[in-house]
Amino acid sequence: LHPRRRLMNINEAVDKAYEGKTLKEIAAAPVDALQGVSENDAKLLNEAFNVKTVADLGNLKYAHWAYAITVLADRED
Repeated sequence: LHPRRRLMNINEAVDKAYEGKTLKEIAAAPVDALQGVSENDAKLLNEAFNVKTVADLGNLKYAHWAYAITVLADRED
């Protein structure tokens, strides 16, 4: 593994109610299934970007752009 990466325990990323669920079930779950995302946060994401599920958030083009910029910035001289 890359020294900056570690294996992820999915239970650390989701609320208690989603622990033990399959990744497909989590992807289809409301975005507030993620730890740290409140119902109000989910409402705001829906209003701003039409994000309703974890998959919607993961597929959000702005999230992809931000991630790519971050990865490239880490490698910039």
